[in-house]
Amino acid sequence: MVLGLVQSDLELLIEDTSAVVEIGELPVVYAGQSQLVQLFTNLLNNALKFRCTDIMPRVQVTAYYPDRRNLQVSWTGNPRLCRIDVSDNGIGFDPVFSNRIFQVFQRLHGCSEFEGTGIGLAICEKVATNHGGKISASG
Repeated sequence: MVLGLVQSDLELLIEDTSAVVEIGELPVVYAGQSQLVQLFTNLLNNALKFRCTDIMPRVQVTAYYPDRRNLQVSWTGNPRLCRIDVSDNGIGFDPVFSNRIFQVFQRLHGCSEFEGTGIGLAICEKVATNHGGKISASG
């Protein structure tokens, strides 16, 4: 439901970029819908914004249910832990900046290269934290 709203909101951008957005089977998450819409809108928007110009953009949203015993973070919440991955075939980024990109007003590219304010991923981190979750990125 949340990702359906996000796809609808981003419909023109998806069409304009000829992107393929694949949404796998996702769990029901009991959380603030507006915040989750904001989180996934920011993530999908970034995936489409920072795309390679010579290939068709592809974004995948999938769920993964890790074994809690193998987690690298402490977790005292619901035993039905779920990891949701948003992956794309975009331009990527240097892993050195993987923590910095979640700070407010952080941009890895100049304003003339890509539009934006540098707050989208900071909002995503806040939403994840508000719901007892974590967010990370890899280049």
